[in-house]
Amino acid sequence: MPGPEHLKGDIGRRVAARREQLGLSREDVALRAGSAPGYIQYLEEQTAAPGMGFLLRLADALETTVVALTGGTADLPPGGGHAAYHPELVELSADECWRLLGTHGVGRVAVTSHEGPAILPVNYLVAGLEVTFRTSPESAPATAATGDAAFEVDHIDDAFSQGWSVLLVGPARTVTEPDEVAALERQAYTTPWAGGERDLWLAIAPRRVTGRRIHVHHVHGGGGRGESGGRGTAF
Repeated sequence: MPGPEHLKGDIGRRVAARREQLGLSREDVALRAGSAPGYIQYLEEQTAAPGMGFLLRLADALETTVVALTGGTADLPPGGGHAAYHPELVELSADECWRLLGTHGVGRVAVTSHEGPAILPVNYLVAGLEVTFRTSPESAPATAATGDAAFEVDHIDDAFSQGWSVLLVGPARTVTEPDEVAALERQAYTTPWAGGERDLWLAIAPRRVTGRRIHVHHVHGGGGRGESGGRGTAF
């Protein structure tokens, strides 16, 4: 069951982050925007779709733009915001790393091809203590099976200037046992986003699992009213 943080809409998360950066209460923002504090709370905690008129007033109240509040920079590389106030880089335990990996997602595998080093995104699946992914036999990710491989997964939260990164390093193998292939096919959450014929399964059994996150002790300008914890990246 996802926690409350996962139920928030992107606009609400950006509104809350900007409000805390300015050191404003919900009442302050409501007064500036000509709204009710209860609606500001609803906007921050639930998925909402406010009208353009209100968004203009809200952006003015938060001294920002509608584009910033609505994620208009979503097509830009992540991490374009300013660093959070008083961040701390924290090492993660192996258990925490596996928890963050979850059961599936998109990660990056590092390989060495005939053209040199490359880092490539793949849809992955966690099967036991291995990370598996599908590719085509002639593709660059398939070369990971020639020896040790590095696999990285991260998440960056621009609204809070936080994120985390997990790195796995270990031998990779081609999955050839029919029963094992069938089990992975059944367990797979999705087909590869890239499409095409990608029926070669590779599995990485990491010898080393490390990760880091950013923990933010105080919100800038918040006057010590709250703390914000986060998952951090390696930067």
